[in-house]
Amino acid sequence: MRSLQILVVDDDDADALMIAEALEGGEASTVVDRVADGREALDYLRGEGDYAQALRPDLILLDLNMPRMDGRETLAAIKSDDQLKAIPVVILTTSGAAPDIVASYEHRANAYVTKPFTLDEFEGTVRQINRFYREVATLPTQPEA
Repeated sequence: MRSLQILVVDDDDADALMIAEALEGGEASTVVDRVADGREALDYLRGEGDYAQALRPDLILLDLNMPRMDGRETLAAIKSDDQLKAIPVVILTTSGAAPDIVASYEHRANAYVTKPFTLDEFEGTVRQINRFYREVATLPTQPEA
């Protein structure tokens, strides 16, 4: 099994911790980095500022409701950037609202997952996402630097 480099974009510390614990508890190595909003995510993805040494993630788990730059704006920016648009983005959010779901897919989200409310279901869902992208999906190769 291959390892994954995952960027979690979520302002909720408790959710980010649960995601990291669920991902790091797997049988293959998964490296998890986290930023708290869309502006930080774009800096990370572009290797700017404090993130000059950041590795390009294989997968982004993106929350919608965040301060400064929310997930909707972040998704649109990622998918309109020729250097970033091939990175799979899974929306992982509490919102089950139809307009959020439609808008996310219109902005080319690769999947939309509503965060379950129980800890076991939440961790199980995150592990399923990880397993799918690690074992089933074929991911784009990293561009040459």
